[in-house]
Amino acid sequence: MSDSTLQDLNLAQSAELEKSKDSVAKPCNTKPVLNGNKRVDKEENAPLACPDAVTNGCEAAVVDVEYIDSEHLIDLPDVDTSFSTLLARLDSKDWIKTCEALNNVRQLAIYHKERLQELLEPLVPLIVKSVKNPRSALCKTALMTCADIFKAYGELMVDSIDLLLMPLFLKSSQDKRFVCEAAEAALISMTSWISPSILLPKMQPYLKNRNPRIRAKASVCFSKSVPRLGVEGIKEYGMDKLIQVAATQLSDQLPESREAARKLSLELQAFYEKSQASSSGEDESVPAASPEAETWEAFCQSKLSALSAQAILRVTSTTKETSTTKDGVTVSVPFALKEGGGPVTPKEGDVLVAPKEGAAAVGC
Repeated sequence: MSDSTLQDLNLAQSAELEKSKDSVAKPCNTKPVLNGNKRVDKEENAPLACPDAVTNGCEAAVVDVEYIDSEHLIDLPDVDTSFSTLLARLDSKDWIKTCEALNNVRQLAIYHKERLQELLEPLVPLIVKSVKNPRSALCKTALMTCADIFKAYGELMVDSIDLLLMPLFLKSSQDKRFVCEAAEAALISMTSWISPSILLPKMQPYLKNRNPRIRAKASVCFSKSVPRLGVEGIKEYGMDKLIQVAATQLSDQLPESREAARKLSLELQAFYEKSQASSSGEDESVPAASPEAETWEAFCQSKLSALSAQAILRVTSTTKETSTTKDGVTVSVPFALKEGGGPVTPKEGDVLVAPKEGAAAVGC
């Protein structure tokens, strides 16, 4: 083969190689997401390129996504068209169309609540599907949709709670902050707008889930829901059941779960003491039970094992204060503490000295 022929062949191969590189480097074109009725700009929390997009040899598609707060959503210009195609678009393989449909759900829930209610049953599984999607932008939009429909429909969502709880607990415990925040907002909306008497039995099984993160998120939601029961609601639900839940979660693996249990224990103590005070004041003609039977400590010891009762009492005990008068001035000081940290009740004749500024007061 001549030198000129070899040279022409090399030039042809080089041209083909350059052409191939150009085609590979060409970015994929993707249209921007339309949230609401206007073209939107990128939110600072949104990634410039979807990190979970499959490129197949192309550069990652750049999609500008904004997550609009509920109060900034406007009504749909064509409700009938949006409504008639809603389910099909929610089930679309084009995630951008699905995002648009999810925002339409939010708009309908705000401005056309009664009409959207007709589609709740087939709608929720499609929203859950988007919540589970690994694409962060789609997942967050679906989570924001959950928050809005909880607010719009409240207890009408009870039949769908079982589908939503696990995905919401999982997403609220993942590492992507902006997704986690949206999931937590959805859980707050759920506990705010759905009756705790209905919600608590639904959440209780998740307190025993094998995944510690799910247990922790369930504990937080559980502890936030209990105060909304009120004194009578807690009596109906069962104070003994609630204190057992708190005791179990106090020994949980994650600090978040233990902190939620601590708050729940304090709430239960406050409700118990309030109910005891109100019941004793209602009928003064009835002899009061023995003081020991009415105390919070006695209640815990009667309903829990020794170790569990000790754990509850440890987190609910507070340093008591007493007052004394010296030279006509009333001084409030804490009880002296034992060497081991326990409170010591001052004996008769003991003098309580007011502490100097910056110093702790002790019984002399």
